[in-house]
Amino acid sequence: MAPQVSFVGAGPGAADLITIRGARLLRHADVVIFAGSLVDRELVRRYAVRADVYDSAGMTLTEVITVIMDAMAADRSVVRLHTGDPSIYGAIQEQMDALDRLGIDYQIIPGVTSAFAAAAALKQELTLPEVSQTVIFTRCEGRTPVPERERLAEIARIGATLVIYLSVGMIEQVVEQLLSGAYTPETAAAVVCRASWEDELVLRGTLADIAGQVRDAGIDRQALIIVGDVLAARIEGLKAKSLLYDEGFSHGFRGSVVV
Repeated sequence: MAPQVSFVGAGPGAADLITIRGARLLRHADVVIFAGSLVDRELVRRYAVRADVYDSAGMTLTEVITVIMDAMAADRSVVRLHTGDPSIYGAIQEQMDALDRLGIDYQIIPGVTSAFAAAAALKQELTLPEVSQTVIFTRCEGRTPVPERERLAEIARIGATLVIYLSVGMIEQVVEQLLSGAYTPETAAAVVCRASWEDELVLRGTLADIAGQVRDAGIDRQALIIVGDVLAARIEGLKAKSLLYDEGFSHGFRGSVVV
């Protein structure tokens, strides 16, 4: 079998939240290139026991691709380890495009995104009947722009559950844009810093006070902002229940129950 390049989602932080498949690939990899600024080094120490390890935090795209090319030429397998799930803000498309041009085959192993680790920390379902059935993953424009139609002020008009990445350092700007949409100062908001890590920190509030809480806690990176009425519904009590387990609702695995 030819040597394999695998893009692996490391999970949100905790070393034991990587998938079984991802851990197996790490154990057998000859070369591991990991995002050292975000991925817990314990995960690499625990699983990448036989690999040459490269920290990509200070590497350019060209340097990353060169390491992969050299490994392929030497008949060695490579794991490119990204935080969370690499398909969300993982910057893997440009790497895959480069490998496509070089004719190097690869596979992608999904991971647990920090959005779902944050929801777990909040003990919160992100979609609730008659509250929100839409979750939007997005970010605020900073040094990296976003399309004009996807600015927070525009997305906020929908009123869906928002999971906002890479923006906690601009929390005041985030709140300002959200308030120009469908949200109000009373809209529930939460910030989860380093979800699933040992030093995980959860802040709960509203758009009126969440920015102050973030600043008081000194959070400026590695945190998600979650905004929406689903957060308040847990506190206030869910009025509409899911039909999935409703005794009067039949589906392919259960007939309706007549009382």
